[in-house]
Amino acid sequence: MKTDETVYKSIIPVLKSLSEEKLPAVSILANTAALLYDSFEKISWAGFYLLEGETLYVGPFQGKSACTKIDRNKGVCGKAARDKVTVIVEDVDLFPGHIACDSESKSEIVVPVILDDTLIGVLDIDSRSYSSFGSKDKKYLEEITSIIVKNRSFSGFKIL
Repeated sequence: MKTDETVYKSIIPVLKSLSEEKLPAVSILANTAALLYDSFEKISWAGFYLLEGETLYVGPFQGKSACTKIDRNKGVCGKAARDKVTVIVEDVDLFPGHIACDSESKSEIVVPVILDDTLIGVLDIDSRSYSSFGSKDKKYLEEITSIIVKNRSFSGFKIL
């Protein structure tokens, strides 16, 4: 049986390979979201919100339709962006100000995407089960975000 850790370890070389190619940032984000979504049964939505000004705009993702924009001061994504820290929520109904893009979502992890101390956006992952994410997810997802921004196409990346 595959553990989450073995799945992450199988994804990382693929993402390292992608980040070494001269691909547009949006291509790397799209493939990262697809790879995460397809690799874990616990994931119901995986994608990126990209920062422009004080607003996070939906970027490449896999799953149901999503909120198109989130104020940097609202929700789990806003907290991760504002504080530049990973936020794990075991029960989204208990998170003050949670934005319910998918009413079936029960837990969430949001990882800031940072290049040279500049926030680019966040990686947002949802699950339809409670307490789906923990310290191992945090460790590997933070590693994944650091790998994907190593592709210099993220330098000066603008979404609008």
